[in-house]
Amino acid sequence: MKEKQQAIMKNYTMEDELIRMGGGEPQMDPIRSHTAGNKALNSSNGELAEWWDFLFRELADPRTSKWALMDNPLPTITILSLYLYFVTNLGPKMMKNRKPFDLKNVLIVYNVVQVLVSTWIVWEAVDGLWINKYSMFRCESVDRKVTPENIRICRGFYVYYIAKISELLDTIFFVLRKKDNQITFLHLYHHTGMPAMAWATTKYYPGGHAAFIGTINSFVHMVMYSYYLLAAMGPTIQKYLWWKKWLTSLQLGQFCLAFLHYSLVLFNDCNYPKWTVIIVFPNAIFFYYLFWEFYQKAYNTERPEKVNRAVKNGVNSSHSNGHAISNGHRVKDE
Repeated sequence: MKEKQQAIMKNYTMEDELIRMGGGEPQMDPIRSHTAGNKALNSSNGELAEWWDFLFRELADPRTSKWALMDNPLPTITILSLYLYFVTNLGPKMMKNRKPFDLKNVLIVYNVVQVLVSTWIVWEAVDGLWINKYSMFRCESVDRKVTPENIRICRGFYVYYIAKISELLDTIFFVLRKKDNQITFLHLYHHTGMPAMAWATTKYYPGGHAAFIGTINSFVHMVMYSYYLLAAMGPTIQKYLWWKKWLTSLQLGQFCLAFLHYSLVLFNDCNYPKWTVIIVFPNAIFFYYLFWEFYQKAYNTERPEKVNRAVKNGVNSSHSNGHAISNGHRVKDE
């Protein structure tokens, strides 16, 4: 009996005494409450860490994840956010009471670099993929084996991503030259969307079916920046740039080919994620519509008066990084 009473007293707590004395519900011990809160917070942080690791470690391709800017999306998001803030807010304010910068020599060097980078990407794609490995008429999966050939493919995707980041300078040059009218929705959409998609592709699927889009886009950029390079050299060269019209046609062809080629993912089981068409198809259609609309306005022979005014105002001889729509920008005035 005595042992039983001792057992009862052992389980008797201060809370029980308070209730017995009519003190109502017991108050939570602040130390115990703090400990419980920490446990809940730690549990929440632990779940977030698990999701973070799952999204940016487990799902990612380990061959590219440790490369600069590739560990997680925060660096790319930061770059794009600062870019948008500068070109839409800070930059125009800084230039409001200043004269436009003369960037002729800078643009020449910049365009040379872009031509060389685009040419290198095209060569790597053709030599490393399309000659012996890939076919344009079938769906291609991502080979995740660590081989010299596959690392070469990953490197090509990574350089393509870096190239998209470098093209943000197009808009910065607009701001510094006070060409704010050329910073259109299409231009900003393209220049922020492409780096984001290039990052995601390099992070998760460096290789496979998306290689075709990178190849034709780099080819278009090779031609486009060659045009801009020649245009930046001045009026003596610009008079020979009669082929500006065909840049837009080249872009339209690019979107058609991208749409048709990517549709192979839907009709062939090649272990390439079909859900990616949700991103590729709307963008291809959207850009085609915008470029076609520009083409009709700029080159429709049924409206010669408008075209003639454009020529007189320098639109048909205006060039360099932005003003006849090309990759989200129009071929811009000098």
